[in-house]
Amino acid sequence: MFGLDPLYWLLMAPVLILSLFASLRVKSTYKKYSRVMSSSGMSGADVAREILRRNGLAGIAVTETQGFLSDHYDPAKKVVRLSPQNYRGASVAAIGVAAHETGHAIQHAASYGPLMLRNTMVPIASIGSSFSWIIIFAGFIMGAMGLVKAGILLFSAVVFFQLVTLPVEFNASSRAKRILAAQGFLTAGELAGVNRVLSAAAMTYVAAAASSIMTLLYFLVRAGLLGGRDE
Repeated sequence: MFGLDPLYWLLMAPVLILSLFASLRVKSTYKKYSRVMSSSGMSGADVAREILRRNGLAGIAVTETQGFLSDHYDPAKKVVRLSPQNYRGASVAAIGVAAHETGHAIQHAASYGPLMLRNTMVPIASIGSSFSWIIIFAGFIMGAMGLVKAGILLFSAVVFFQLVTLPVEFNASSRAKRILAAQGFLTAGELAGVNRVLSAAAMTYVAAAASSIMTLLYFLVRAGLLGGRDE
């Protein structure tokens, strides 16, 4: 249904192009700076542990996890998980990503508002991402607008989650760059590389948010809740 609708592709084409561009950019930028070794010789794991120690968070573990760019901070278990290339690697890219993830740990310790809000949104956003499309599709098929509206409301939680994610990610990157600069982990030239890596990564979150917003806009138009009822 949705995939055959010209309006869907009219709205989604720009964000699909943006998403593709963001994905290619982050991969190419990461690949470039993963070949640039840091002058300190410290691995991503070394830097992450040292940043945590200097911020009084030595109790937070730094562990290796599988997958390409699968790096994340687990707030439930208070663990910074780094992919193999960033855990073991001593490249500018590895250190930048590791510092970014420790930025989330520092946010958590400081009860940073947007992060706390995002954490509380995880369950409903997960449900919305998995089931909202099914509910909306079923509602359109059965002509049950109440069901369509319920699905749209559930999908709105996904959009809100994506929007809250933006300041969380931007702030974590800002913290990472300030710490790396102030505490002498990298040279000025190396910091420029970190800035490019983290900026490229940030674009993927912008693309994800834009995609979810345009999808919500499409649902609202087709449900007649925006711009008049579509017959």
